[in-house]
Amino acid sequence: MLPSSPLSSIETRLRPLLPADLYASVWVDPSPTMLERVFEHLRTLQRILHDYTSRLISESAPRPGEVRYEWQRGTLMFTDLAGFTRLMEANASQGRAGAASLLKVLNAYFAEMIETISKSGGDLMEFTGDALFAFFPETERRDDTLKAVRAGLRMQRAMKHYSRIETPEGTLQLRMRIGIHAGRFLTADIGTPRRMEHVLLGTAVQQAKLTESNGMNERVNLSLKAFERVKDNFRFEPGREGYRLVVDDLTGDQLGEYEITPRRRQASNVLFERGVAGLLNEIEEMLKSIEPLASFIPAPVLNLLVESAAERHIPPDFPEPTVMFVNFIGLPEMVDRALPGEELKVVNSFSRAFALINAAVEARGGVLKKITYHLSGSDIVIYFGVPTAHTNDPARAAEAALAIRQIVREIKPPTVGGIQPEVTCQIGINHGAAFVAEVGEPRGRREFNVLGDTVNTTARLMNKANKDQIIVSEKIEEAIQSHFETKRLGSVALKGKSAEMPIFELISPKE
Repeated sequence: MLPSSPLSSIETRLRPLLPADLYASVWVDPSPTMLERVFEHLRTLQRILHDYTSRLISESAPRPGEVRYEWQRGTLMFTDLAGFTRLMEANASQGRAGAASLLKVLNAYFAEMIETISKSGGDLMEFTGDALFAFFPETERRDDTLKAVRAGLRMQRAMKHYSRIETPEGTLQLRMRIGIHAGRFLTADIGTPRRMEHVLLGTAVQQAKLTESNGMNERVNLSLKAFERVKDNFRFEPGREGYRLVVDDLTGDQLGEYEITPRRRQASNVLFERGVAGLLNEIEEMLKSIEPLASFIPAPVLNLLVESAAERHIPPDFPEPTVMFVNFIGLPEMVDRALPGEELKVVNSFSRAFALINAAVEARGGVLKKITYHLSGSDIVIYFGVPTAHTNDPARAAEAALAIRQIVREIKPPTVGGIQPEVTCQIGINHGAAFVAEVGEPRGRREFNVLGDTVNTTARLMNKANKDQIIVSEKIEEAIQSHFETKRLGSVALKGKSAEMPIFELISPKE
């Protein structure tokens, strides 16, 4: 019998965190030199994962599988970018070169906006396609809304840098809409040790999204609650009913200096031990800080980060993924009705649902990318075909959608505030060209993302679905019709489409 490797005790923990070549090399040669290479790789991966998570996670990550929640108070900012789809289409014909050009513009935009948010006292909570969601925590001075509005004005002023973008199809422009609302919401870490997720629950999140969607391009729009907090600090004009638009007539001195100097970079671990035993101890300590962050990253995306860590670069591309949106309705809205102490019942129920839905997606080769906000409920964003493609991704997505609907139907929600909610879902599935890249600050806050019209259209298909209905596009129906029962529902008008789009209902697998 061969002697056991000194890595045996931590091999299962290292396996998903090392690139294939380094894993094989250190297993056959666990020398101090190779162990130092492992340590350096893990240190790089630690920085990457730190940059892939919001401050609420990276500065206090739960143990993998630990469900926890906390009420947060402050000001929420949503942004939406107009013009990205046209910019993507203008670059798509150029292949990889066009993808690189598009990423350069997009990352310049994201980096400038993220820096402005951070220096203004906010934290980027998440990317949602080309949109951003930021949080300005409430302080003793209660100036969080003031900070958010100043940040919004700075961001709109910075959009002049993207007013004339040269592309193969001419000069294009990006414009941005910003919405700001103040209130409280619940943050929760849910899931299993295999996959965790950070979710935001409560009507304040939905009100903030509504404020953005009721705003105007090139303007900062405030809900009445946010307006009341800063009405004496800025000049306003009426927007849509229930909202106020900030008038930017401030000089640079009136707008003021940035509130803080941002701190995002993770302090580097220093290697002190050079012997095998000491190096193994240092590696094990490093694993304790990496594993909680890694559990928030879908396994295929984590593998992509692990394999590309040395280059710190994931090449952008224009693939054709299958995209699914699931609107999960009923549980997310319950936190605002919960009596003190009842929040945990909602969070635990949500955690169980997420674990089962994620398992249904993983088992079919898909990626549950995130749970994000919606005007009602929470949206679950799922991809098939990126970063790993299969020949039958539309069929895999259809199977997953039917499984998810059944999971939702079988949920037994808790009684909260004397009410037991009805839990339902709406599902949309689409297939087509998208822009896939690591977006954000190249050496700061960023994430692997899928963007473009295909993604936007999928969300709109989902919104057309009735309770527990699965709506698919014509491309999906053509790809799955030999194996699944579908029903044509006619054609519908969708935002951003010049012609009505045929839609179909996914019923069941064929016998």
